[in-house]
Amino acid sequence: MENVERTAGSMRPIDRYDIGHVQEVIRQAHDELRQLMQQRAEIMKRIGTVKQTISGLANLFGDGVLNDELMELVDRKSNGRQPGFTKACRMILMESGRAMNSRDICDYFQEKLPDLLARHKDPMASVTTVLNRLVEYGEAEAVMSNGRRAWRWVADVPSSPTTGDQVGLVS
Repeated sequence: MENVERTAGSMRPIDRYDIGHVQEVIRQAHDELRQLMQQRAEIMKRIGTVKQTISGLANLFGDGVLNDELMELVDRKSNGRQPGFTKACRMILMESGRAMNSRDICDYFQEKLPDLLARHKDPMASVTTVLNRLVEYGEAEAVMSNGRRAWRWVADVPSSPTTGDQVGLVS
């Protein structure tokens, strides 16, 4: 069967040169997209590391060391109302410094932000949905912890000084 191209109501055969050219353009675009996705993952890890560092310093020295813009960038600015559910999940993961499962995060909400949790019909499902979205956004990663699925904030994991290997949980 002959490949046919439709253009403005007319049809013409697509020769093998056209197909080869299109496939080459697609291959190049695919390679570039793969590179860009890798760069985005690396940038998100770096952003996670910097946010964690800034939050850690603010925890040690108080939020007064941060200006308004920085407070907003690291999701610490209080505007008089409770943070949104997704923002709260980000803060919990970022500040925990460890992998947390949905139950851990629900327990944290129950202890610190019960009103925010009460708005959700199925809190565990809501937390899991938000955490999976954070993975899609490149802000968190899913890992196995004690045989269960957990999530951790994406940050550059320090290398071991002796081996240069990544230290931390394996996904």
